[in-house]
Amino acid sequence: MTAPARPSQLDPEIAAQLKRDADGLVTAVVQQHDTGEVLMVGWMDDEALHRTLTTGRATYWSRSRGEYWVKGETSGHRQWVRSVALDCDGDTLLVGVDQEGAACHTGDRTCFDAKVLLAAPLDE
Repeated sequence: MTAPARPSQLDPEIAAQLKRDADGLVTAVVQQHDTGEVLMVGWMDDEALHRTLTTGRATYWSRSRGEYWVKGETSGHRQWVRSVALDCDGDTLLVGVDQEGAACHTGDRTCFDAKVLLAAPLDE
């Protein structure tokens, strides 16, 4: 397991379960808590996860800006965290939120409604 890149106050028991990439990050898949709608994907390091768990506001590490950002802090499109789960490999978080407004930076509700690559019919 890769060590965290930045100092954090994350509970050591939780931190020990994370499998981070070379930059100390874990993928965070974000979905609307009550419908299961997939909204976006972000990145969290230990401190972003700590902030998310302790404030109830989804906090991410911006790879492009090299800083933390709280979803909706500038746009008003806030994410109120309802649940956080770790996958079986420890390398992906599933964050259940109550989304206010758009989740995507383009202004769309979700980042996954623009380019459908395959939409196969369900077998009956």
